Amino acid sequence: MANNSNKEIIYLPLEDVESEHCALIVNKGLAQVKGIVSHKVELNNRRAAITVSDAEVVPDAVKAVKDLGYGVTTVKSTFPVLGMTCASCAGSAESIVKAQPGVISASVNFATGNLSVEYLPNMIHADELRKAVQSIGYDLLVEEEAKQQETLEAIHQKKFRTLKTRTIWAVVLSFPVVVIGMFFMDMPYANEIMWALSTPVVGWLGRDFFINAWKQARHRSANMDTLVALSTGIAYIFSVFNMLFAGFWHQRGLHAHVYFEAAAVIVAFILLGKLLEEKAKGNTSSAIKKLMGLQPKTLIVIEADGTERQKAIEDVAAGDLILVRPGEKIAVDGMVTSGNSYVDESMLSGEPVPVLKEEGEKVFAGTINQKGSFRFRAVKVGKETMLAQIIKMVQDAQGSKAPVQQLVDKIAGIFVPVVIGIAMLTFFLWVFLGGDNGVVQGLMAAVTVLVIACPCALGLATPTAIMVGVGKGAEKGILIKDAESLELARKVDVVVLDKTGTITEGSPRVAGIQWLNNDDTAKGILLGIEKQSEHPLAEAVVHYLHGVPAIALSDFNSITGKGAQAVHAGETYFAGNKKLLAEHNVAIAASLQQQADAWGKESKTVIWFADSKQAIAVIAIADKIKESSVQAIREMQDRGIELYMLTGDNEATAQAIARQTGILHYKAEVLPQHKADFVKALQRQGKTVAMVGDGINDSTALATADVSIAMGKGSDIAMDVAKMTIISSDLTKIPQAIRLSKETVATIKQNLFWAFIYNLIGIPVAAGILYPVNGFLLNPMIAGAAMALSSVSVVGNSLRLKWKQ
Repeated sequence: MANNSNKEIIYLPLEDVESEHCALIVNKGLAQVKGIVSHKVELNNRRAAITVSDAEVVPDAVKAVKDLGYGVTTVKSTFPVLGMTCASCAGSAESIVKAQPGVISASVNFATGNLSVEYLPNMIHADELRKAVQSIGYDLLVEEEAKQQETLEAIHQKKFRTLKTRTIWAVVLSFPVVVIGMFFMDMPYANEIMWALSTPVVGWLGRDFFINAWKQARHRSANMDTLVALSTGIAYIFSVFNMLFAGFWHQRGLHAHVYFEAAAVIVAFILLGKLLEEKAKGNTSSAIKKLMGLQPKTLIVIEADGTERQKAIEDVAAGDLILVRPGEKIAVDGMVTSGNSYVDESMLSGEPVPVLKEEGEKVFAGTINQKGSFRFRAVKVGKETMLAQIIKMVQDAQGSKAPVQQLVDKIAGIFVPVVIGIAMLTFFLWVFLGGDNGVVQGLMAAVTVLVIACPCALGLATPTAIMVGVGKGAEKGILIKDAESLELARKVDVVVLDKTGTITEGSPRVAGIQWLNNDDTAKGILLGIEKQSEHPLAEAVVHYLHGVPAIALSDFNSITGKGAQAVHAGETYFAGNKKLLAEHNVAIAASLQQQADAWGKESKTVIWFADSKQAIAVIAIADKIKESSVQAIREMQDRGIELYMLTGDNEATAQAIARQTGILHYKAEVLPQHKADFVKALQRQGKTVAMVGDGINDSTALATADVSIAMGKGSDIAMDVAKMTIISSDLTKIPQAIRLSKETVATIKQNLFWAFIYNLIGIPVAAGILYPVNGFLLNPMIAGAAMALSSVSVVGNSLRLKWKQ
């Protein structure tokens, strides 16, 4: 919701808007609605963003979309209103609900005490309606179940299940019709059996094609549904007529053919195509869902009298004092008031080392507290938090990208009217030039044109190749989210790599350790200290000293920001940074100092271990480069792809990693928001940019890039925003993905070529172009078979991808 001079942005969740062609129709429809200041259809987000100066326009916008034959996902609910005493109470409850953004219609019936409301589930929830009603002194009874069922996700799932059931039934009923139509035409009651089986397929399972075609026709536009409805409708009605009035043709010396199988098969095939497409698309809103999942649903608020109380996240207000226990997620943005702890902020920053939070430090929603406990004062809640801002940025980036304007959809826009025109022209030419049986043959030829030109092969050309390409990718450990990235990957000429977790392992490891004297007791003491320490780097040392027996220590003390100390056999031992040793005047041997300096130049983190007199060991900790990274980087650079490494680390670390991996271009100390700007700058130079990352901090850059690739071991969010995920986090998969993209696009082009050639040859033959030459007329049933075959050949060609190496 954005307010600027009383203008609001309303998001309408759309249904059945499957292609650019549909999006164009909806955009035109919204342009006719008075009161809409601006509008755009975001195909990826399946929504229309409309800017309105008055919320009362929203019902008109919803009606406009529905009139065009597309759907808007809304929730209709009835809630009991509590506390009303008179009819005017009902009036004020109704007007407050109507005033809420996202509410389409509302009415309160005083007699029954119920509020009937229709609203957009992505804009407002039952809880918010309840708060609005409470604000004027009444209450709404909202059940827990109602909250669950109103989610967009649940509504989408239900739609998919319905489509699946329809498709299965259509295939089951069409199969016997085809068998009879092709091989057993002369069996008794063949026509009646085919009629009985094809009627539910055309009239019930395929009803949406007719409903949508009618809605399109009322607005003087046409889409795929129009062709399907016309060809199946005419074939069906014509067949029923031929079955009931066979004598009409016999008198004219013609055989009365029925074409039920053509009608039923077309419906079944197209439903199957839709199902394949839905399945391949999956749901793009899950990224946002996961981001929302980072925020805990409840938290502990400390009341003014000091008592602890559990509250729902929606009920937290700025200024509340919140308690965070070890291992808990932080619920809202705020400022620490007491206590201290390390907090894992990698989901926001992407940097692997947890950050120390003390009094006066900021904490952010969605980050994870480590071992300590603290209290903080809520500063930003709800849509104000940094996490909510990231959610919004990701959503906008997902929606702003115009998908590759599918050639097929552009053609579909003109294909439909052109085919209808050809069918009509065919009919009239036959009537005028066809002699005695001109009308009959004309009608047959027109039906044949409509049947053979069914855009099924065109419709399946892309989704089937994508489906196989995506499946092939999955076998190789590359998860591909959508067609667009699979299409674009072949054009990539610049790859931007995040350092942490992408080129490197993403977790600190001991890179080396030098002892003054190699002494097992000292190792046991070091392990004893690090086991008790809360410092995130301590875990790396514990991991490294696995198998060494730890020695029990007394008087353990963690010194914030410096390290830790403990006592063993009357001697004090220290583990920490150089400051800690300097404070206790601990001597450092030249050999250890030399090693520490060398590690420092390689920008490794150095930890010291000492007793009260001298340093005993120096330890280097670094984020290790993955074994596969160097090979992958070399392979990509050999292919002529430019590589850039971006990192939040300092210049020295960045330089060291670049040197070790052979990357020529790098940028250090890059903030999350600047990663996206860097990607945009490259795009302005006309480059096709792939972004590879693993943290939430990369999510905006991932959403901005032409092709976004996430590492499977990274954050869920990066994986959801990215259009590709590499499960093993192995960079050598990136060149493989580019190769797969090239092969898939080649298959799509072959499919489209065959689909077009098929139509270019099929339509004139169906219209009877060969009749004057050799008397050949295409039987609509053969046309139906050819139509089915064209689809099968396209699917078959796509499957060839599967067997390629």
